[in-house]
Amino acid sequence: MEIASGPSSRRHSGRLPHIHKVERPPKQNLLRDIQDSLKETFFSDEPLRPYKDQPGPRKFLLFLQHFFPILEWGRTYNLSKFKGDLIAGLTIASLCVPQDIAYAKLANLEPQYGLYSSFVPPLIYAFMGSSRDIAIGPVAVVSLLLGTLLQNEIPDSQANKLAYRRLAFTATFFAGITQFALGFFRLGFLIDFLSHAAIVGFMAGAAVTIALQQLKGLLGIKNFTKKTDIVSVMRSVWSAAHHGWNWQTMVIGLSFLAFLLFTKYIGKKNKKFFWVAAIAPLSSVVIATFFVGITHAEKQGVSIVRHIDRGINPSSFHEIHWTGEFLLKGLRIGVVAGMVALTEAVAIGRTFAAMKDYQLDGNKEMVALGSMNIVGSMTSCYVATGSFSRSAVNFMAGCKTAVSNIVMSCVVLLTLVLITPLFKYTPNAVLASIIIAAVVGLVDIGAVILLWKIDKFDFVACMGAFFGVIFKSVEIGLLIAVAISFAKILLQVTRPRTALLGKLPGTNVYRNVEQYSNATTVPGILIIRVDSAIYFSNSNYIKERILRWLGNEEEEAKKLNQSGIQFIVIEMSPVTDIDTSGIHSFEELHKTLQNRELQLVLANPAPIVIEKLYESKFVNLIGEDNIFLSVADAVTTLTPKTQEPA
Repeated sequence: MEIASGPSSRRHSGRLPHIHKVERPPKQNLLRDIQDSLKETFFSDEPLRPYKDQPGPRKFLLFLQHFFPILEWGRTYNLSKFKGDLIAGLTIASLCVPQDIAYAKLANLEPQYGLYSSFVPPLIYAFMGSSRDIAIGPVAVVSLLLGTLLQNEIPDSQANKLAYRRLAFTATFFAGITQFALGFFRLGFLIDFLSHAAIVGFMAGAAVTIALQQLKGLLGIKNFTKKTDIVSVMRSVWSAAHHGWNWQTMVIGLSFLAFLLFTKYIGKKNKKFFWVAAIAPLSSVVIATFFVGITHAEKQGVSIVRHIDRGINPSSFHEIHWTGEFLLKGLRIGVVAGMVALTEAVAIGRTFAAMKDYQLDGNKEMVALGSMNIVGSMTSCYVATGSFSRSAVNFMAGCKTAVSNIVMSCVVLLTLVLITPLFKYTPNAVLASIIIAAVVGLVDIGAVILLWKIDKFDFVACMGAFFGVIFKSVEIGLLIAVAISFAKILLQVTRPRTALLGKLPGTNVYRNVEQYSNATTVPGILIIRVDSAIYFSNSNYIKERILRWLGNEEEEAKKLNQSGIQFIVIEMSPVTDIDTSGIHSFEELHKTLQNRELQLVLANPAPIVIEKLYESKFVNLIGEDNIFLSVADAVTTLTPKTQEPA
């Protein structure tokens, strides 16, 4: 075996030829370091790589394909793919039309605005999006969130329809700007700070809140609270029990809710019958509208839609607030709604991309989603994003490309131009049952149980977000979700794990003694592994934790009448970086150990770590001979010294 040169190897070359010195890496240029850091942060996917060594026209084409992926996959599009997209598009259209009308009511907007939002945005996304499976349109959670935030600013949306609508379009514009900016400036990693556990809890809480809100339509209650917390909603429901419930409405709502849930069960039980659940909402609307129309049940107190404006999206550019106090209010609401919509869409896109084994460009998705919402805000749409229920149907229906969104948009266009008057007698109870059936899938009990089994802190984060939504409000639940996510990050950074290592019998492998019961500690040598980079935020804790390990081991050695600790070996394999505060803490630790006549030893420091230790002169402080390539090398070298007489 090759023997490295240097002080350490010379000292052991005759007796321990297998001991290698930890070499200092080549000194890095500061500018190059900064460039590498920026590249890994913002350009880890190497977006400019395809342009390398390409002629000018080819570079221009690649540039266009980057922003309009349809130019790339459209070249290989054929009739076979269109058949799959046509079937998928028609299927999701049958699902989206009744959902759009219902979701618009969640946002406290008139029904046609839900349909508008499933016409223009999907067309824009089809040209700019990189996902083959996402179905675009309004979704329940974002509709509720937007409606709640807008109502906080304009409480009476019915009396101030124009002002409310203008603020909705302004918020949608800024939601799009937020999404576009995150993608264009490659800041998509920011949405990853919202943990999966917090999202599960937030979505479940929002689903419960949305379902509770539908009790108004399901039970035929006229005077209903505008608050979203469970206490206010249930108080409103029970206070209307004796005089406010309409039995005809209840029969309609509960009957169709049972029907919709049954079809969802069939679709889940047998994937071949997914279409049954997909067409069930539209079937429910058609049947309920027909019977209410011929019986005139509205005269018996059954609430109906009454009117949906006919025609395609009117321009709303002039309705967006470009100045004034509502500009800032729209900005604040738009940023929140845009981030939630973005998180949901990216999560859905990644899920289906993994199923079909293709890559999804997150930043490109954000640009596409932002562009469609910017254009949508100017064409009477409110915030649209990827819908999980529609995307799942789109996937199971055999979609091949984003053309399925174009097909869906065409059907919505026909609906707006020709069919909207037919929805006049649609009972609101059916729309309520459609919403409830749609949000049931957002409550993922299996995921919550898994969180409890795997990580109790994740479970607490999930429950915090859940209870925040249902007992206070959607925005408070979202705030709790974000706060807990950041708290977890801070906790992991400031309180990293450390482990006491022991040797596995018959090997030179050293592992955590708590994980491996047969791992034995080495007499006179304390081996500790630090499982984190060492920064100003955790350096003092790590130093104190090492000294605590030392105190515990010395007490244990006294009880067993064993020799005391002479060397502290820090296994630094997981330590990816160290800053000046970390080095300063190591200097203090070294000084403390020297006062106790103990020696600090390091094993396997990373290149960036050893470079900083050299630059700070810390290597000179502890000596090059006390830095080893591995724990095994350190123990082999130090064990004879522990047996020398004091």
